[in-house]
Amino acid sequence: MKIPQNTIHRERAFLVGVDLQKDEDLLSIDDSLEELALLADSSGLEVVGRITQRLRAPNPKTFIGLGKVDEVKALVEEVQADIVVFDEELSGRHLRELEKILGDRIRIIDRTALILDIFALHANTREGALQVELAQYEYRLPRLTKAWTHLARQAGGGAGRSGSTGGVGLRGPGETQLEVDRRDIRRRIGNLKDQLEKVRTHRQQYRSRRKRSNLPIVALVGYTNAGKSTLLNHLSGADIYVADQLCATLDPTTRRVDFPGGQIALFTDTVGFIQKLPTTLVAAFRATLEEIAEADLLLHVVDVTHMNAQSQAKAVYQTLEDIDADHIPVLIALNKIDLLNDADGARKALEYFPNSVAISALTGEGIDDLLKSVNGILFEKFVDVSLWLPYKEGALISLFHEQGHVEMVEHVDDGIQITGVIPNRLLARYSPYMAQNK
Repeated sequence: MKIPQNTIHRERAFLVGVDLQKDEDLLSIDDSLEELALLADSSGLEVVGRITQRLRAPNPKTFIGLGKVDEVKALVEEVQADIVVFDEELSGRHLRELEKILGDRIRIIDRTALILDIFALHANTREGALQVELAQYEYRLPRLTKAWTHLARQAGGGAGRSGSTGGVGLRGPGETQLEVDRRDIRRRIGNLKDQLEKVRTHRQQYRSRRKRSNLPIVALVGYTNAGKSTLLNHLSGADIYVADQLCATLDPTTRRVDFPGGQIALFTDTVGFIQKLPTTLVAAFRATLEEIAEADLLLHVVDVTHMNAQSQAKAVYQTLEDIDADHIPVLIALNKIDLLNDADGARKALEYFPNSVAISALTGEGIDDLLKSVNGILFEKFVDVSLWLPYKEGALISLFHEQGHVEMVEHVDDGIQITGVIPNRLLARYSPYMAQNK
């Protein structure tokens, strides 16, 4: 029997934000805490209170100051919260000391654990489930405290939940994690890495087949909830799951898109990025993120209506740099212009984001202009190059002859020197072989 939405119990969460006054922070403490509240809601929590503190450095025992811990304890009791969520990553020692002070009834997690929980909720394929489980184990290994039972949702999205019908319960790799031996955890991590390496090999073979088809590949990237899945649905006529939630799309989806002039390209929707994306998650999702790193063009979808659109864009570029995809050409799609209050809003946004097109993935406004821009980059723009290609890269040599225009070829002992023009979309593939890199 389906439970009416208004009767579902949601665990009550109290949020703790810390301003460490770091230059690399992209969002203000208030904006970051607001995003944490949205993450909590996506995980099924009900936010009932929040508090912030400015610190030059974290307290080595409790992260926040001891006086602030006492204040948190009093407020948590006042609002009857079940769980305390920190906006920064906590160490095992932080968790243990905080649990001693706040008591056994209150569970403590951090932003990383919350993001991992949301990803577990949306892991609908075996590959996604393996990646999330690996990230969860690597995160929890140095934190074998009561916190292990907080967010251990079983891979596949919600199975293994005990207790209430909503919120964050006992989910995942096991429900008696404190008794799990570290040796068994490391063994499981090793097994997961072996399985994911097979997945990575399979994905690489799949990408190789796609490259042999010579169809250009466009990867949709962007901050979480920017509208990437909605855009791919509109472009391809697909029916990809869309939700007004953070991190709703996890598994990559590739669809064919036909251009008005008859050209064809493959568009891949990928996981949405977010500020402070856990390093364990980036590492675990290496096979998936390689879909981005090997694309011919990145279509960066930006929610132009968001007050922190520029900071979110910076977070995306930081992640692209982390996965070695910052060399690929980028076209920006300023999405959700249908929600702007005035017509000048989109024009003003274009000034802040060069090489961009204003669109609405929901209504279709601006989509024709977007396709023209993508078509121009993929099929019309050519660049001059001078390359040294080793003979073992026969596929790239053939591709140059097929897709570009050869002006000069010189055979040398270990490869060929080749000069000419190639489509701009292929530049990333040839960048390691530029003549100056030899």
